[in-house]
Amino acid sequence: MRIGLIVGPWFTVPPERYGGTERVVDALARALVDAGHEVLLAAASDSTCPVPQLDGFGPSVPEELGCTLSELSHVARAYQGLRGMDIIHDHTLAGPLYAHRPADTPVVTTIHGQLTAQSAGLYRAMAGDTAIIAISHDQRSMVPDFDVASVIHHGLDLSTVSVGDGSGGYACFVGRMCPDKGLMEAVHIAREAGVPLRIAAKMHAKDEVRFYQDVVRPFLGPDEEFLGELSDPEKYELMGGAVALINPIQWPEPFGLVMIEALATGTPVLATRMGAAPEIVRHGETGYLADVGDLADYVEAAVSLSRAACRRAVDEYFSATRMAGEHVALYSRVIEEFRSRAFQAAPSA
Repeated sequence: MRIGLIVGPWFTVPPERYGGTERVVDALARALVDAGHEVLLAAASDSTCPVPQLDGFGPSVPEELGCTLSELSHVARAYQGLRGMDIIHDHTLAGPLYAHRPADTPVVTTIHGQLTAQSAGLYRAMAGDTAIIAISHDQRSMVPDFDVASVIHHGLDLSTVSVGDGSGGYACFVGRMCPDKGLMEAVHIAREAGVPLRIAAKMHAKDEVRFYQDVVRPFLGPDEEFLGELSDPEKYELMGGAVALINPIQWPEPFGLVMIEALATGTPVLATRMGAAPEIVRHGETGYLADVGDLADYVEAAVSLSRAACRRAVDEYFSATRMAGEHVALYSRVIEEFRSRAFQAAPSA
């Protein structure tokens, strides 16, 4: 199968540090190639994903994150270059709305952000034959009457992640420097449980810097350490040494890649029940789900959970191989339906 993958122009694939969508696309591209498929990636030119990449793109532009003009220019070039693919999997929002994409190629798109009534309206405005993928059942449920072709959870390339022994004597928080991720709640939880907290967080945007300077930094004490934004090896080392990842998210996060990353290192996850967390964390087996005010009670219990079971859960349910297999099954169905419609629409002799 010849598969074109499109990702936005802002970050490299894989990302040097923060970038959930780009990390998922990297794992998907590699797993598809490992499964014997031909992949062509449309991404920033400084991407290092080891699959063939479409020429003609500039380097990543993180400072233009969310810029409509940058995204539209990028996807127009991508669709032009991906002509002849069996299927195109677009991971942008603007791309599937682009009117001049190849008429002879089916397109699927993944909703990486929160599904709202407003965003559902945009997805409904896409061509009727665009297959839409949700990344969790919770995300899909946000708009009950919204139809998706499939729910496919994210996956992780386990060959890049080692299992840690959790002997660091600390808990960790990994995310973005914003209130929605629950950093302040994590600090309170760690303090109540009497465990040091090590914090790794992306902090580039103005609102992220402001939140850190005005709210977080004045509150941090001697038992909390802010490490900044880490590379993947540094992040996995941090997670692997922790007794638990404290992830008290404060919004309905569509997935939460950081949770399967922690589980892959063998580290249990303590999270609220918001978003897709109940689809990822098995209460009492790979972590605990509770209200923020109760999570501190589970820190000590998390130490006794099986780190092998945490790793095994990712291997069984959240591997890149599983993710790629589910995508290929959907691609095959979409291609078959697309060709059937084209045959029925063709004029008879």
